Amino acid sequence: MSTTEATRAAAGTGKPQDAAAPKITYGRNGVPITPGGVKGHGFRTYEIHQRERLGQSTAKIKPAQLISPDFIRDPYPFLEILRENYPSYRDWLENSYWITRYDDVTSIFTDDANFETRPRRWFYNIADYGRDLRQELPVLFAQAKAIDGNAQAVAEEIVSDIRAKGGANLGIDFAARFALELLVRQLDLPTEDAPKFCERYWRMTHGFNVDPVAEQDGLAAIRELTEYFRPLLASRRANPGDDLISAVAGLDLDGGPATAEDLVVTLLEGDHETLHGGLANTLFLLLTNAGEFQKVKDERRMAKFAFLEALRHSAPVLSARRFARHEVERFGKLIPEGGLMICSAGAANRDPRQYKDPEKFIVGRKDLCQREPRGQYRADGLPAGIAFGFGKPSRHPAIPEDRPRSMYAITRDTATTALNVLLDSFPDLHLKPGAKPELRSLKLWDTHTCWDLPVEF
Repeated sequence: MSTTEATRAAAGTGKPQDAAAPKITYGRNGVPITPGGVKGHGFRTYEIHQRERLGQSTAKIKPAQLISPDFIRDPYPFLEILRENYPSYRDWLENSYWITRYDDVTSIFTDDANFETRPRRWFYNIADYGRDLRQELPVLFAQAKAIDGNAQAVAEEIVSDIRAKGGANLGIDFAARFALELLVRQLDLPTEDAPKFCERYWRMTHGFNVDPVAEQDGLAAIRELTEYFRPLLASRRANPGDDLISAVAGLDLDGGPATAEDLVVTLLEGDHETLHGGLANTLFLLLTNAGEFQKVKDERRMAKFAFLEALRHSAPVLSARRFARHEVERFGKLIPEGGLMICSAGAANRDPRQYKDPEKFIVGRKDLCQREPRGQYRADGLPAGIAFGFGKPSRHPAIPEDRPRSMYAITRDTATTALNVLLDSFPDLHLKPGAKPELRSLKLWDTHTCWDLPVEF
């Protein structure tokens, strides 16, 4: 008698099993038990997943409110309800769990044994389209060199244009343009190609969410960018420079030379929102908080702390989606395999269990870690603002010898450079009279930032 037959006999199930069928172990209740490392199917997980706990009520909020126009404009009142009442909220409409308290969000985000982050191309349903090369050292070095070498010059050029115009919308004319032009410099694209590249890049990075029209547009942009980069990659392979495309072209990969698809996927999976949104949100918060703005004017080193506090107070990337690798119990709930966890930075970064007066924007606040976190989202006993765009906290030294600084450090320093160039050029920078700027997303799950920030100087 085989092991399976013995198990079934012990369980009291005498039904014969086809010898060619997969070996299945049954529990005493006759339900198949999924072996470790094999994707589970069947109804056991599904049934438990659907059950509400007795006595549970979520009357203070409805799932439809979490996709409403009010939520898109200002999610914080809704997130506070979730965090203070339902910290692991079962969203039946989106078939997901909202995780909203700081310790819970960080525990999910750093738990790779039980949860995974799926790439943007998975949401596009093109998981095998190309390879993500962002962890290749030549790519990291080229990226860091281009950003560090061009940040000051790009900011000064933009400021010069703003001065010539006599005014500006800093959300678009400065923050958005700065981040995109810096990306163009990394790729060393021909000047005449920059507008078309930016238009395609925008469609590609804003099409992978819930809007089917935007998704088709994003897929078209991916194909267009691939065809655009194909000859450029060949050219840089023959005549390399020190740009990002040349670094990709020169990679010696196990699966063969890098392709245009690899380059596009590398751009698709990269973070653009944190620099653009973080810079715009910092300027919005400074211009609408005179006392905090004066701190930065009086002591320019505070510009870095203003950027870090802005990421905490008004994170441009409000949430990140993680998926359960297998059935796992967390927060008193049984999460099924593939269960979607929406980890909310917007809620966690204003958790009163971590921060005093979390709704206030305080430059240099004493209960916020002002250094790059290591390993976990804590350092020096203080919590750091959660910024999902940076990915996992770096495990490398702050100034490593064998690799460039982390994207956290590069983005922070780049934003600080841009802020200082702007403030040095316009000491009397202020909002245009009558302006009423606000933070908002253009659509659900999109960057939450200030798109309209009119100023005078």
